[in-house]
Amino acid sequence: MTIRVLVVDDSGFFRRRVTEMLNSDPLLEVVGQAENGEEAIKQVAKLKPDVVTMDIEMPVLDGISATKKIMASSPVPVIMFSSLTTDGAKATLDALDAGAVDFLPKRFEDIAKDRDEAKKLLCKRVRDLGTKSRRITSRPTTSSVNTNGTIPSKAPVSTAPVVRSSGGKVKLVAIGTSTGGPVALQKVLTQIPADFSVPIILIQHMPGSFTPAFAERLNKQCKITVKEAVDGDMLQPGTAFLAPGGKQMVLSGRGTALRLNIKESDASMTYKPSVDLSFSSVAAVMPAETLAIVLTGMGADGREGAKKLKDQGSEIWAQDEASCVVYGMPAAVIEAGLVTKILDIGKVAMEMVKRVG
Repeated sequence: MTIRVLVVDDSGFFRRRVTEMLNSDPLLEVVGQAENGEEAIKQVAKLKPDVVTMDIEMPVLDGISATKKIMASSPVPVIMFSSLTTDGAKATLDALDAGAVDFLPKRFEDIAKDRDEAKKLLCKRVRDLGTKSRRITSRPTTSSVNTNGTIPSKAPVSTAPVVRSSGGKVKLVAIGTSTGGPVALQKVLTQIPADFSVPIILIQHMPGSFTPAFAERLNKQCKITVKEAVDGDMLQPGTAFLAPGGKQMVLSGRGTALRLNIKESDASMTYKPSVDLSFSSVAAVMPAETLAIVLTGMGADGREGAKKLKDQGSEIWAQDEASCVVYGMPAAVIEAGLVTKILDIGKVAMEMVKRVG
């Protein structure tokens, strides 16, 4: 069965362009179009699509307001098209707060070197979100996970093995995430108390123009300090350092003199920032002293870095399937047998605080 998509944009040219791209995928079908937010709300109720692509700036009713109303009446995954500007970043974060689950640059050349690559990326995003929205999960989720995050003895464990915690002292928390991550990070970080006793590093797949606004927004919402990392930042307890978009963040130093190095990304790297790269650098500097957490996201970024951390004695947690926007990254570390706990996103902060002490 194809994934049904509604395309919303005030530009007829852009609607046709997106429709052609999506309809080129045999697993996708554009079932309708809308030229403003008010029409989008009516079309969602009538057509019941699996995914909506939404422009932010439109006449009659803008995309953010439309998303709020859609999520209140007929919830469906919404992908926002956004400009890669400071104002575009703020509007996109507002859209995510309103209930959108993902975003893409409106200029396809900002995300891919050619039309074919852009088409593949757009179709994959829509397929993954559409599959999530209709799937009846067969893996263990919140209902088959104990309150402390472990799998009960009668639950199936072949697809979600859970390993024993090392029980060692945690001196750093490292969190990696992608699609759905901005909202997931907000849920986690806003629950952490001001006196949290260890530093946190955050690796979120996000454009470079978005991370300053995202860090600023989190800092206003949280009791702890949140900042976009700059080269040479010294780790501080009760501070979360967000990797700058478009670059790579690695940890260096020893003991209490731990610092973050921000560097340009190699052209061969798929993710900028890369969870694998950051996690691997942590494994080299802080063996057996790190709690690494993999949250919602497409693909498997973080699995190889998490393996290095686990091999050095650190502890790995993952978000559960039921609360993920996309289960790819958590599933990758779970199925690799690296994970100590599988947690609903609403319980991650509480368990972090208990584990750190």
